[in-house]
Amino acid sequence: MAELAGALRGAVRGEVAFDATARALVTMDASNYRRVPLGVVAPRDADDVAAVLEVCLARGVPVVARGGGTSIAGQATGTGVVLDFTRHMNGLLELDPGSRTAVVQPGLVLDRLQEAAAPHGLRFGPDPSTHSRCTLGGMIGNNSCGSHSVAWGTTADSVRELSVLTARGQRLRLGPGWAGAPAGLRELAEGELARLRTGFPDLPRRISGYALDALLPERGADVARSFCGSEGTLGILTEAVVGLVEAPRARALAVLAYTDESAAAEAAAGLLPLRPLTVEGMAADLVPAGAGLPAGGAWLFVETGGRTAAEARARAEEIVRAADVVSALVVTDPADQRALWRIREDASGTATRMPDGTEAWPGWEDCAVPPARLGGYLRDFRALLADHGLRGTPYGHFGDGCIHVRVDFDLLTGAGVGRFRRFSEELADLVVAHGGSLSGEHGDGQARAELLPRMYGEETVRLFERAKAVWDPDDLLNPGMLVRPAPLDANLRFSVLPSRPVDVAFGYPADGGDFAAAVRRCVGVAKCRTTTAAGPAVMCPSFRATGEEEHSTRGRARLLHEMLAGELITDGWRSPEVRDALDLCLSCKGCRSDCPVGVDMATYKAEFLHHHYAGRRRPAAHHTMGRLPEWLRWTARTRMAPLVNALTRVGPLAALGKRLAGITPERQIPRLATQTFTGWWRSRGPAGGTGPAGGLSAGGVGGLPVPGAGDVAAQGAGGVSASGAGGLPRPGAEDLPASDVGDVPPPGAGNLVVLWPDTFTEYLAPSVGRAAVRVLEAAGLRVALPPTLLLRRGAIADGRTRAATALLAARRARVCCGLTYVSTGQLDRARTVLRRTLDLMEPVLRAGVPVVVLEPSCAAALRTDLPELLPDDPRAARLSAAVRTFAETLERHAPHWTPPAVGRSVAGQTHCHQHAVLGDTADRRLRDAAGLTGDLSGGCCGLAGNFGFEKGHFEVSRACAEEQLLPSVRQAPPDTVILADGFSCRTQLEQLGGVRGRHLAEVLADALDSPAGGAG
Repeated sequence: MAELAGALRGAVRGEVAFDATARALVTMDASNYRRVPLGVVAPRDADDVAAVLEVCLARGVPVVARGGGTSIAGQATGTGVVLDFTRHMNGLLELDPGSRTAVVQPGLVLDRLQEAAAPHGLRFGPDPSTHSRCTLGGMIGNNSCGSHSVAWGTTADSVRELSVLTARGQRLRLGPGWAGAPAGLRELAEGELARLRTGFPDLPRRISGYALDALLPERGADVARSFCGSEGTLGILTEAVVGLVEAPRARALAVLAYTDESAAAEAAAGLLPLRPLTVEGMAADLVPAGAGLPAGGAWLFVETGGRTAAEARARAEEIVRAADVVSALVVTDPADQRALWRIREDASGTATRMPDGTEAWPGWEDCAVPPARLGGYLRDFRALLADHGLRGTPYGHFGDGCIHVRVDFDLLTGAGVGRFRRFSEELADLVVAHGGSLSGEHGDGQARAELLPRMYGEETVRLFERAKAVWDPDDLLNPGMLVRPAPLDANLRFSVLPSRPVDVAFGYPADGGDFAAAVRRCVGVAKCRTTTAAGPAVMCPSFRATGEEEHSTRGRARLLHEMLAGELITDGWRSPEVRDALDLCLSCKGCRSDCPVGVDMATYKAEFLHHHYAGRRRPAAHHTMGRLPEWLRWTARTRMAPLVNALTRVGPLAALGKRLAGITPERQIPRLATQTFTGWWRSRGPAGGTGPAGGLSAGGVGGLPVPGAGDVAAQGAGGVSASGAGGLPRPGAEDLPASDVGDVPPPGAGNLVVLWPDTFTEYLAPSVGRAAVRVLEAAGLRVALPPTLLLRRGAIADGRTRAATALLAARRARVCCGLTYVSTGQLDRARTVLRRTLDLMEPVLRAGVPVVVLEPSCAAALRTDLPELLPDDPRAARLSAAVRTFAETLERHAPHWTPPAVGRSVAGQTHCHQHAVLGDTADRRLRDAAGLTGDLSGGCCGLAGNFGFEKGHFEVSRACAEEQLLPSVRQAPPDTVILADGFSCRTQLEQLGGVRGRHLAEVLADALDSPAGGAG
């Protein structure tokens, strides 16, 4: 490897990477297969490609071309050198509207071509569901299709010329009329004309094998077309001339409902004479609740186009009239159409989980049969599944007879793999019996190439081998694909994973407590590799900032997979490769909602950091920002906030402090509040609250007792717990009488809500808490704060010095969501804090009182991290269920209240944790009711709690903010309200944009206090 790497570095100008990280990132594509390459090269141009081929040919090292790496059959993996075209050879070289052609490099992502063509009223016809990350080179290699193939065909139908390098370095320009054909290809084809005319099924989605029939004279002897779908086995594509089609000026979407998928499949072919743009099918299994589809068990998505919206709608209505449907819906609003298409596009991910959570896998992802036979094929397919005790959810391109399905194969045991093989052989025979193709879109790869003799016969397969020898006599290019393939049940990516679950801190309830199963969720569809955020999407801000695979959700999942496998990543939890890849993960949780399979990299990162630093020295930022609640509470207790604020404004002292704390020098330290939120709350007195000093009454919530006897004194004010951090004991039998933990059945709590004093509201932004109290009380709600415990000297653990005991004598144990501990992987401390919090909140939980959390990240931690860290404590689930956002509280518990009319436009950002975990539907409705117009941007602000403050993260943090948040604020009119409910988002706006962001509670409170406010 060292000699090969050195030779490549001396021969090419692009990057050559043979390290464990680079290799681990490309061991897999979106298939069931895994191969470990020797290294990865990112060529800068065709000369670099030629140099790689020369070096590898001399050493007999295989070469595999890779675009977006989303191939589903294993053809984007290999054991030699992988060529990554996405880094440099990713340009749109020319676009000619007159000839409707474009010149592209193989690494160009399809959406970039579509964006360039759109101003000219043009588009590239084929559009796979991975259009936001698949490359033109990969589409040509697999002859990809997409949902519009009934109108515009496959990629081969759009190819005009191809520039190709053969394994021996010959540069060819492929086209029709034998243009660019390598020596011997014409003689091969003309000697097999009868076979080429009779041995290839005639159907729109026949992708399997080599397209040698494109070399027939009556088809123009089109060498470029015959090259499409060769999966990188014949030559390396370096440039392509592709055709464009006229894009409809307006579109409408007819959603046709049927009783089941077979009824929808049988109806699909009958709609083709009406010339729709799409005829896509889905069954109810893959459609989320509340999707707004007409009543039925399966649906066809039939898109129509026109020069005007009226014309497009008229064509859609014509299709509805012609279709025999249970019910139907015509959608003309572009946003509504995009929302429906997202359901279809995400199916390649959502289909990887059955309704009961069982894993399902590709392998038989895209068989195709003649459209008129699709209904019968689906019935036979369902019967075959039942015979083998398997389940799957078909969906896909019904108009072309192409069906996608993921099946719940057991690929972890020998018996399950054996059943996978038997099923595959029988299904291949079934597809052939229906006149179909084993692949209708994604290519054969390793998944189906072994079975090609069942479709084509042995003689035609030998013809494929002869064609491969003409192009690549040394078998250098992607060996083991299409001809002389590896067995379909070899190189399975699951075989290297540990057979028993590893010891972990989180519960992973959706994955049976198995961390390996959680990592397996990433099947490689690479939605995280989207280079521009679409709409409200968040995932994956670090990839968009860096463009590096290792900083994508998929890349990190691949490294975790290899860490568990132990072959490439050999240090386990101590791995520096995994640590470095996770370092730029913002823990935004965007992948939890945006990833079609629900990968939760923020949780995986916390888990990894927990193990990685166990018994080891942690970075300074983990002690400063990870234990932020403790430091802020100490500062407030000692009344040091004014001094701290002054010192952080003294340049040399601030610089020294930031360096010692692990904080990047570009950041300013946020100012601390001189009066905490709970200090303000206590100062209100009885008139301002629901009990003594405005807090929970001595009798607890609704008369329920709170801890208040013995060594622990009850307090009415809330705060943020750092309990457990200083060795403080949990309240136990020796500290609290049994009657003080809520044994008395609670009476009804009425309109009482408990307002959670999170760390950020308490010590940094108490104005948000004050505003929330103002609004909640105006809405008719009674507000209380959680109980706190004043730990007196007798309750302090033994073994401490007198000075330490004195310091701790007045320490309050307060509620805390544990967020900062979780994000820095201090999970043992987080669990201690959360258990103490549950002890404190037990009276509230018994009373069933809603808990209002103003900071979205803290609310998300309580909703998700709490029950997943303490899965065996039923109180965790109860507190999780009790959590409400500010808007949810008003909507659910003050439904008849009318907010004050603000009547202004808004800009800003929905907090990433709110988007991913909490949802913002209630917020949108509340803003609408208050007359706040406009939408907030998506993405991530880039600060993400401690991330943007940590040394080495500033540039990525700023790049994330510049993607959506800062531009949306700069473009807003002067009187626009800048909304940002998260403290991190407000800090980022202030420090990078010079703009003050406000919590929605502050905006409404101001409106209440204005002369016209408070109505209703």
